[in-house]
Amino acid sequence: MNALPNLRHLRYLVALHDHLNFSRAAEACFVTQSTLSAGIRELESATGVAVAERSKRSVVITPIGRQLVTRARLLLRDAEALMAMGREASQPMSGVMEMGVLPTIGPFLLPRLVPDVGRRFPHLRLALREDKTRLLLDRLVEGRLDLVLMAFPYETPGLETYMLFDDAYRFVSASASAPLPSDRSGFLPDADDGGQNLLLLEHDHCLHSHALPALQRAAEIEKANFSSTSLHTLVAMVAEGMGATFLPDLAIVGGILEGSDVVVRPLGDQANARTIGLCWRKHSPRADSFLQLGGFMREWATRNIRPWSPKAAS
Repeated sequence: MNALPNLRHLRYLVALHDHLNFSRAAEACFVTQSTLSAGIRELESATGVAVAERSKRSVVITPIGRQLVTRARLLLRDAEALMAMGREASQPMSGVMEMGVLPTIGPFLLPRLVPDVGRRFPHLRLALREDKTRLLLDRLVEGRLDLVLMAFPYETPGLETYMLFDDAYRFVSASASAPLPSDRSGFLPDADDGGQNLLLLEHDHCLHSHALPALQRAAEIEKANFSSTSLHTLVAMVAEGMGATFLPDLAIVGGILEGSDVVVRPLGDQANARTIGLCWRKHSPRADSFLQLGGFMREWATRNIRPWSPKAAS
């Protein structure tokens, strides 16, 4: 029987693929560079193929090496799930839970939420990673995250979802003296008054993956400008008179407009809310813990999340 590669060597291969540098890959695996290099050579010897082309300045993963990386991620994910089954059976709601979160959610929710999660589940530690939706979901599928805190609607095939609360959008412009629109049934005439530009996040950002009538139509108007990578940048651009934008309640109530001389307007019936929720891999051994965490977060939201209102904003 041929000897099988061990999981440690597979982890080395995945790290080398992700970092394309032996030194950084070794740091990610908490081993020395010589240990990682020896492990890669042993893996190549066991499989009979070269997984990387090395030079003094670069590392290139070979085509067969990339195929092995894909398989290695699956094996490592299954091995980690096996260990998680034991941990969950012996002590649920404990250990580290790797959670991805969107930059349009994390800064405005987690500073208030995480301390209460810690008090409710003192043996659980949330390890947080912030990124765009698609990148987080890729990491989730690959087993590099346990769950993702994200905004819906968004296609999540093969994943379980758990909705927490709704988060409405508002129209934000620079004119501090402008009255709130009297006709709340339609926002586009107001939004386009005065020839101002409409400033939106980049196309691949989560806000443009939502099936929201207001954002869909706004994104199609001639003066829509997709130029920003963060809500804070949008606010700064609006405050400087460069245009107007849309912001979710979570960010507005969370203080993103503090110190900015801008006006917030309701969008009315045409503007649906995004929904904040969790998602994780189907058949995850920690599914019961995710449901328990989600239940706490949903209950917490009913007590602590409040929509923006003109009175509260004044």
